[in-house]
Amino acid sequence: MMRLYVLGSGSRGNCCAVEVDGVAILLDAGFSAREIERRAETAGLDLARVAGIALTHEHGDHACGAPRLAHRLGVPVLTAPGTWDRLAPTMRRATHQAIGLRGTVELGPFRVEACPTSHDAADPLALAVRGPDGTAVGVAYDLGRPTAAVRYLLKNLTAIVLEANHDEVQLRTSGYPPVVQRRISGSAGHLSNRAAAELLSELHHPGLAVVVLAHLSQRCNTADDARATVAPVLRRVGFGGSLHVAAQDVPLAPIDVVAPERVQLRLGL
Repeated sequence: MMRLYVLGSGSRGNCCAVEVDGVAILLDAGFSAREIERRAETAGLDLARVAGIALTHEHGDHACGAPRLAHRLGVPVLTAPGTWDRLAPTMRRATHQAIGLRGTVELGPFRVEACPTSHDAADPLALAVRGPDGTAVGVAYDLGRPTAAVRYLLKNLTAIVLEANHDEVQLRTSGYPPVVQRRISGSAGHLSNRAAAELLSELHHPGLAVVVLAHLSQRCNTADDARATVAPVLRRVGFGGSLHVAAQDVPLAPIDVVAPERVQLRLGL
């Protein structure tokens, strides 16, 4: 059985993990190595089981803990080539495994797939991790806009961790300068709650078991607002799995990723 750990997500750090058969892979490492270790212990994730660290892009809230953690654990760092070029000066004691366009990397029991995203980073990716039993988890944030490649990568997955960064009204009234508002809402920025709901309605299929809303802005969103926008849309398309909202400061409880029962939408904490 596949298990998903969301150790924290937001503008100050992002880190998830997927575990199968006693082997785990970290998806982003946007907290310090010590903080990731602390959160992993809280969530019940044994970092000694980690076989690698896959990074979506080089920004600090997604990658700052990777150099030290990869060295401590003795595991490779999986990135797009452009991301590695940016991180290489800090990664002198880490090994690299490239994730290319349309490429697949085998790591332990996992198949890791990736596609480019629209974001203001060197070579940003969305990720999908597939287990040996066919279950699969996708992670897509810092999207700007959901491209055709992202839609294709996230099709027919069992669980999706998707950005729901901001409420559009709260962004307009946030006090951010107009140039910052345009960056956040632009094609190289972040998805709004409404855009996340629309994308999830397109991606919904009978095998979708888990949705986690991630990378919420502390200034321009709340967990209640994100849930209130997305939950009715998922309900309308017949989603029968569990909906969770990731927090910035504390990990979620581990989430078992299994085929959904046809039951009423369950709202995770």
